[in-house]
Amino acid sequence: MRRWSPSLWIGIGLLAVIVLAGLFAPWLTPYDPLRQDYGAALRPPGPGHWFGTDSLGRDIFTRSLYAIRTDLVIGFWTTYVPMVVGVLLGAYAGLVRGWFDTVLMRVIDTALAFPFLVLIIVILAILGPGTQNIYIAVFLVGWTMYARLARAEMLVEGGKDYILAARTLGYPTSRILLRHALPNIIGSSIVFSMSDFVLNILLVSGLSFLGLGVPAPTPEWGAMVAEGKDFMQQAWWISTLPGLMIVVTGVALALLGDGLTHRLGDRHVTGG
Repeated sequence: MRRWSPSLWIGIGLLAVIVLAGLFAPWLTPYDPLRQDYGAALRPPGPGHWFGTDSLGRDIFTRSLYAIRTDLVIGFWTTYVPMVVGVLLGAYAGLVRGWFDTVLMRVIDTALAFPFLVLIIVILAILGPGTQNIYIAVFLVGWTMYARLARAEMLVEGGKDYILAARTLGYPTSRILLRHALPNIIGSSIVFSMSDFVLNILLVSGLSFLGLGVPAPTPEWGAMVAEGKDFMQQAWWISTLPGLMIVVTGVALALLGDGLTHRLGDRHVTGG
């Protein structure tokens, strides 16, 4: 751990603070994130309401803390479930080749031929808005990027001596894939997942802005930004401060990804 880069330490620290703030939100603020108080509507940031209040009198700081639970949970599942499935499929295709590799690549090429966000919006237009449908929509598209990345890595690793030795010894494909090859190809996918995590949080925020994301009144950063767009002249804090929460989370994950890039670049496993 003493050899970890400063960016890795800072990224872990920022992300830990954000996660802890979401977990301990009920103890960090006395307000209910859903309770409306019209007598306190549109109060600017100050004592008692650090981030001010929205048009319904709800405390924005409270809602921003509770939104951590929503955005990070959605970001986690929409990133790492597609990653696990995509890496396994792509790595297997790159290892065995043949018809499976051909079919998988045609599916991936078809999916990547369309803009990512357009496909998500189309799927949600069919399924309808909601958290569960966001999971389905992102999974149906997101795994393809990880599969393509893992396949490319496997094509490089497949010709190395330790893979050839494992084949010569008669090891089953599952053992070669999981114990020998996967530790050497997973690093790039883990690093990519950090930026993908940020993009998925922004995606959910954008979908909420379009009315296709997390349904009201659940606290969610993108929905909070969308709620404040009609009050930018008189209450800038409604959109700006939840937006800063997105920025800080993105910076934490970006620093974490940068630190992992340097750390994983110094390591290479040569067999299991």
